[in-house]
Amino acid sequence: MTALDDTPLVIAGRAFSSRLMLGTGKYRSNAEMRTALDASGTGIVTVALRRIDFDDPASRSILDTIDRDRFAILPNTAGCQTAEEAVRIARMARAMGLGEWVKLEVIPDPRYLLPDPIGTFEAARILIAEGFAVLPYIGADPPLARRLQELGSATVMPLGSPIGSGQGLVNRTAIEIIIEQATVPVVVDAGIGAPSDAALAMELGADACLVNTAVALAQNPALMAEAIAGGVRAGRLAFLAGRIPRLPYASASSPLTGVVGVN
Repeated sequence: MTALDDTPLVIAGRAFSSRLMLGTGKYRSNAEMRTALDASGTGIVTVALRRIDFDDPASRSILDTIDRDRFAILPNTAGCQTAEEAVRIARMARAMGLGEWVKLEVIPDPRYLLPDPIGTFEAARILIAEGFAVLPYIGADPPLARRLQELGSATVMPLGSPIGSGQGLVNRTAIEIIIEQATVPVVVDAGIGAPSDAALAMELGADACLVNTAVALAQNPALMAEAIAGGVRAGRLAFLAGRIPRLPYASASSPLTGVVGVN
C-alpha cells in the first residue's frame, strides 16, 4: 500500500482526509486559533459548550469564528462531572443545531482530570440510545474500550497521558491493546506534546489524534499545528509501510554473500 492508496478516516459514516482533530481551548485569541486551524489541515474541530458563557458575546463568538463549511464542529462535554450533566450538554448541542455528534467527557477529578469510566459508560448508553454518534474520551482501558464499542460508540478515544501534560504516550502498552482489539476508529486524545508523540501514536496503528494544548500554548500555534499535522501524516505512512522489527542484536546493512575474502 502506498500513500495514494490510503483510505480516508471514516467516523459514523462520514469521511475525512485529515487524521488530526484540533481543540479550540486555551488560545490567546480567536485569530491565533483560526490560523492554527488553517495550518493544521484538520477537518474536525472540538468545542467545549459547557465552558461557553452564552451571555458573554466574546465567549459565545467562538462558534461564529469557526468556518462550518470547512470544519465539522464536534461539541464536547468538557467540564461535566456526572453522566447527567454530560447528557444534558449533548442534548443542548443538538437543540442548538450542532448535530448529533458528541465528544463525551465525564471528568469529576479536578486535579488529574482523569475520565470517570462508570459515568462515561452510563452517559454513552443513554446518548447512543437517543441516536447520538458518541466519541467517548476514556482512560487507556482496553476492557472499557471493548464495552463501549459493543454498546455502539462511533470511536474510542484513549488518553496518551493526562490532559495538557505533554507527557506523550505514557500509556503506550494499553493503547496498543486497544488498537489491536478495535472495531471502531481509535483516536489518541490528551497528552500529545510534540509532533513525535503524534507520529508514535499513528505508527502504533491509531486512526487519528486529537490535540489542543500543544498547539494552543505553543509560541507559534500555527507553526506547531503544521508540525503536528506532519507528525500525524509521517506516523500514518510509517504504519502503512510496516516498520522493521526491533532486534536484540546488530544486523549488517551490507549483504554477506559474495564478500571478497581478505588474506
